[in-house]
Amino acid sequence: MKKNKKIFCNFPFYISIPSVWLCRKEFFMENKCKVIAIANQKGGVGKTVTSVCLGACLAQDNKKVLIVDFDPQGSLTKGLGYRSPDSYQQSIKDLLFNEINEVDVDYHHSIIHTDEKFDLLPSNISLSGADIQLSSVMSRETVFKRVLDKIKDDYDYILIDSNPALNLFTINGLVAADSIIIPVQAEPYATDGLNDLLHTITTAKKQINPNLKIDGILITMTDARTNLSKHIANEVRENYGKFIRVFKTEIPRAIKTSEAALSGQSPIQYAPNAESSLAYRRLAKEVEQIGKNITKTRHEFSR
Repeated sequence: MKKNKKIFCNFPFYISIPSVWLCRKEFFMENKCKVIAIANQKGGVGKTVTSVCLGACLAQDNKKVLIVDFDPQGSLTKGLGYRSPDSYQQSIKDLLFNEINEVDVDYHHSIIHTDEKFDLLPSNISLSGADIQLSSVMSRETVFKRVLDKIKDDYDYILIDSNPALNLFTINGLVAADSIIIPVQAEPYATDGLNDLLHTITTAKKQINPNLKIDGILITMTDARTNLSKHIANEVRENYGKFIRVFKTEIPRAIKTSEAALSGQSPIQYAPNAESSLAYRRLAKEVEQIGKNITKTRHEFSR
């Protein structure tokens, strides 16, 4: 029989396991679904557009995608043409409170199957104030995670469009997520609040979700015509790129984004050849490559 090997972990001790286990598939079991929170407490940085465009691009790459509108404003939901709560059966708020009250329902009935190949879990103004109700619930930080755990096996990617605040919804999103993408616009005061968000992420990682990672900072709303936009983008890369990935792809400002919302389509479907749509396709490739690199590392470690 082979001798045991010492496997060092992220703990102040090591465990010994039989060498034969190292090749077992079950030991390095991977989650099929990756949950990504698109988060920044600063509003107007492109969280919603990034959520829907990245989701649409991943779906076009034949990935099974669910986009969750976790913002009480419901901008993502309305931008895809579902402007009235009467146009869908349930919203994310209903699922949260079904989970809290242990109501046995089929969550799949709450999911909208769009004609753009991705699914949508909608939101509306009824979510506003629900965080106050959540605050008195046992294990309140994990309610959203428990909801997603019941449906995540159906998807390759779940993208969470977080609300622009550091509240209980944001914490629930960070606890449910495997990783985070942080959109930062290429405009003055772009990084305002970013350090607070990073502190919140660190706290969530230490206390509740130790596997949480930052996939990267995404520079949005760039304008190649101005030196200011280029300067801010370079500043973000210099100040944060040393310890956080900054995506190579930068998303240009585009009027087509607003037009798409009025049409009830994603910008990717509305203007597939626009510079911003092409940029989001490149971003999707970067995001997919992150997953491939993680898988490759796990496989190398398991040899």
